Amino acid sequence: MQKVNLRKVIDKLNLKVIVNSCEVLPDISVPDLNRPGLELSGYLKYFAYERIQILGKTEISFLNSISPQIRKTRLEKLLSYDIPCIIITRNLEPPEELISVANQKNKPILSTYMPTTRFISLLTSFLESELAPCTTMHGVLVDIYGIGILIIGESGIGKSETAIELVKRGHRLVADDAVEIKQSAENILIGTAPEIIRHFLEVRGLGVIDVRTIFGAGSIRENIKIEMVVELVEWEKYRESDRLGLDEEKIKILDSYVPKKTIPIRPGRNIAAILEVAAMDFRLRALGYNSAQEFSKRLFEKINKNNKQ
Repeated sequence: MQKVNLRKVIDKLNLKVIVNSCEVLPDISVPDLNRPGLELSGYLKYFAYERIQILGKTEISFLNSISPQIRKTRLEKLLSYDIPCIIITRNLEPPEELISVANQKNKPILSTYMPTTRFISLLTSFLESELAPCTTMHGVLVDIYGIGILIIGESGIGKSETAIELVKRGHRLVADDAVEIKQSAENILIGTAPEIIRHFLEVRGLGVIDVRTIFGAGSIRENIKIEMVVELVEWEKYRESDRLGLDEEKIKILDSYVPKKTIPIRPGRNIAAILEVAAMDFRLRALGYNSAQEFSKRLFEKINKNNKQ
């Protein structure tokens, strides 16, 4: 299960710490948030306590409308659960009882200047990204005409050399050797490079080179949606089954399926040029034009015409 520490949330969204008596800030494991309306009225049967609790203008106004004794009793019940933290929006002033109970129960109280709706949208988006399922794959991720292509294959087959040629042609490197992949939504995979190797690339015989320094800032990209996987294989190991390309092969990464092409290599083949064509053909297919199907249709019509003569 993915987790993100509350400290990262505080730093990312520039939150103000009102109460923090915890030695170690808790980890967040769910991206959903909760606005405790019924819970503040005393109904706690279905309390989603594992979520970050958001107090906006409505919740703070309700707390201020009840007597201090009732307010303290209900807040004690609320904070008796193992909640990660409470965040107050609009820089609203928290009731004194909330600060007192939070100190007793060791629960962090945070604050933001943002309106509730906007803050919930930003926080939810951040948590969904941080808590998305992830994996790491061996390969090279490149941006070719805006299409994210993950190049995989055996070690030493020429993935990094192909990436260098693509960068020279004006395309961009995202990651070399290790590609971190997050599934941000259904069938949407976002690839990036681990921070330590970001914009570096290893070429056998040369060693590690800094792509950004050699080719400029425009030669790299931080992340991209993975829309195609290309596997490089030795010519002798290639098993040809569909020369026209009518059957679309897919590869499963996490819970998503991505179109896959298998390209055999041998001396003299320009793999970078082939990948450029693959990216352009992918765009055409996304627009509704399938070259293989169009050729097959013409061939079928020609055969029928000859049979009628």
